[in-house]
Amino acid sequence: MINVDELRRMSPQQRAELCRALAALDDPVPLEEDDLPAGPVRRAVALVVIIGGCLGLAAWIGVLAATLPRYYHTGGWRGAWVGFDLGLLVAFAVTAWAAWKHRQLVIGCLIVLATLLCCDAWFDVTLDVQTRGFWLSVLTALCVELPIAALALIGARRLLRMNIRALGRFRGLPGPVPPLWKVPLYGLESHGFSNLIPAEPCFPVQPAELGPDDRAGQHQPAGTGHRQETRAG
Repeated sequence: MINVDELRRMSPQQRAELCRALAALDDPVPLEEDDLPAGPVRRAVALVVIIGGCLGLAAWIGVLAATLPRYYHTGGWRGAWVGFDLGLLVAFAVTAWAAWKHRQLVIGCLIVLATLLCCDAWFDVTLDVQTRGFWLSVLTALCVELPIAALALIGARRLLRMNIRALGRFRGLPGPVPPLWKVPLYGLESHGFSNLIPAEPCFPVQPAELGPDDRAGQHQPAGTGHRQETRAG
């Protein structure tokens, strides 16, 4: 059995290879505390909000269908708004299903849902200018649509970071997850695109990130190497 002293005598490359081998044996992949999935209470609250949104939106679609004029001077006024809210209802429903089943699809659904909610808030406010419903549209946008959109985007970001960390651990690349705009696309090298868009590790260990003891250990004989924390899968 490998002990801590033997691990310290390994080079960073050897430890990375060992990490990849251990990660391949572990199921599920261990995650950092800040990237753990939401607890049952928070997940239940999120599902209640989404399901409540589905029910409330379904009722609102009926109100719109009964009260909006059939035509407006721009044409197709009822069809535009009822059709848009039907699409929003589908987005809520698919998001709820993907979240309940723990499917990767939920990431895309959350982003689509946030986009539709922002569009809904924008058109509600801008098209109600100089009408009696303007302030109600502003209140709905600020208190309902935009907050739910923000929560959906935060949830999508959290899930993306979980996936990136899991992939990084499998590749033997522990460490903090960088901002999403710094994370490259993966899998391109296997399809012949590596020269067009190089796929780099998502969080490589740079020399500047090593502590004083780690930098000194690079020039010491075996047995006095790096002071690095080792995690067991």
